[in-house]
Amino acid sequence: MQTAFDTLIDSYIDDKVGIAENFLKVALANQLREKLAALHSQGQFQSAGTGNEKIILHDKLYRSDMIYWLDREHKDPVEEEFFTLMDLFVLHLNSTCYTGITGYEFHYAMYPAGSFYKKHLDQFRSDPSRQYSMIMYLNEDWQPGDGGELRIHHMDRLQDISPTNGKSIFFKSSELEHEVMLTNKPRLSITGWLKVG
Repeated sequence: MQTAFDTLIDSYIDDKVGIAENFLKVALANQLREKLAALHSQGQFQSAGTGNEKIILHDKLYRSDMIYWLDREHKDPVEEEFFTLMDLFVLHLNSTCYTGITGYEFHYAMYPAGSFYKKHLDQFRSDPSRQYSMIMYLNEDWQPGDGGELRIHHMDRLQDISPTNGKSIFFKSSELEHEVMLTNKPRLSITGWLKVG
């Protein structure tokens, strides 16, 4: 576990984008994928918007994914295992990098075939609490032609990252614009932010 944590942090330090291929163990990734599918089949997902809790805009021309927020109040054992992993990662991050993270928020994200999310930053202008963005992918047997890459806009180049199962991405929420490219089949992930304050 600590190896995956260090891989994510070290690659972030090297290139402003941390990538750990097996941040989620296969068993946990499979359980989270099954949970996501069950919630979606029950109609629990909602169309994602942009903005904070005070101002939320729904624009299908800007983003077309659907989300469901994870919450400890659900008392779901699969979510609890995920939260335990996040607690351990935050503890490791704070102790090794002195980041001062005090909380987090995560949601399942489901991009149906034909959906996308145009270029954006994750930190709100009116609320700087989101410090780091994290994405963990839940896609089995993802192939290059399936699309759905995360495109990172560096100052001097574009970086495309495939959403393969168990992979985690980590970057500063206020620094890097990014987008989700058009996906050709359903694309599943957990997306969230490590926060201060």
